[in-house]
Amino acid sequence: MKRLICLGLALLLLAPGARAWEEFDEGPWEAVPALQAVEDLPLTVPSAVLMEKETGEVLYELNVHERMAPASVTKVMTMLLVMEAAEAGRLDLEEEVTASAHAAEMGGSQIFLKEGERMTARELLKSVAVASANDAAVALAEHLAGSEEAFVARMNARAAELGMVDTVFANCTGLPTEGEHLTTAYDIALMSRELIRHEAIKEFTTIWTDTVRDGAFGIANTNKLIRFYEGATGLKTGFTAEAMYCVAATAERDGVEYIAVVLHGETSAARFESAKVLLNYAFAEYTLVSALPDEALPPVPVELGEADAAQPIPAESPRLLLRRAEAAGLTKETELAESLTAPVAAGQELGRLILRAASGEELASVPLVAAAPVPRLSWWQLFLRCLRALG
Repeated sequence: MKRLICLGLALLLLAPGARAWEEFDEGPWEAVPALQAVEDLPLTVPSAVLMEKETGEVLYELNVHERMAPASVTKVMTMLLVMEAAEAGRLDLEEEVTASAHAAEMGGSQIFLKEGERMTARELLKSVAVASANDAAVALAEHLAGSEEAFVARMNARAAELGMVDTVFANCTGLPTEGEHLTTAYDIALMSRELIRHEAIKEFTTIWTDTVRDGAFGIANTNKLIRFYEGATGLKTGFTAEAMYCVAATAERDGVEYIAVVLHGETSAARFESAKVLLNYAFAEYTLVSALPDEALPPVPVELGEADAAQPIPAESPRLLLRRAEAAGLTKETELAESLTAPVAAGQELGRLILRAASGEELASVPLVAAAPVPRLSWWQLFLRCLRALG
């Protein structure tokens, strides 16, 4: 009789739809609410944006979608395509590049390439990043795409992929052109964020002074923040009579990196001072905090499974950008299912980690998922388990 009762209970538990908890909605973690860029900072430029690298959060904006000429800040995209080609194996930075007549005729900032001169891609990239060399940029573009025009087509395609909806490139240098060559502070921040994800670029963008041609030609960084701003990592300056003074400035402290884009400053000092105001504000007011549990999560019991429990883990390892005052009073609450019925799939949502400000306001919700699958017991396994329980 006991065995019949055990078997009946097993049939009941194995019936479709049997469960001991209400399922959580699946989905990625979300920050709630989004940060609002409303601060009135003392800037002396017509367009600017401040963005955090890891989250992409915008902390300050001023005419961020107004289309303007970017001058040599254009080369952020040029360097991005070079880095992507290098990391994908399509370009060896040690291979030699031959300068064409077109590259050699570039004006503005340059390293005075001669037609037919050979230089490694590494030296050319360094010349672009440090000295904003137009001839080096064109030589790299032609080497990668066959012509500057073909490379510019790739630039525009990549801009579209990054969501740079207000950008049109006409060349890879930012030199004045008869065609349309416009972008926005926001779009520049997007491509700058993508570029600094390639940490290797900072080998070049953090150089203050250096040489090329085996020490025969000196170069100095056009970005004065590299020498005079703590934590500066780049990224690119620009100037033409139309674009005036521009900069995409990046800096990192304590594992947090920000991007400050300033367009059309009236003076070089104005662009750098405005970038410093933005970066100082970011480092003073904001910080990144881990959106992970502070303690080990308890396993969730599983009925009718080959294992007795499923171990929850965060679906990802995000960090949340908060004001320092909010971060100081941050609390974390764990909501987990009381129990589950097998089968449990790896990655199945088991609960949520809720992050709250000191006021109780919910700031983020991170899914907690099963670290490994828990298969359902077979009929034979269940029968043997019942026998062992009765024995």
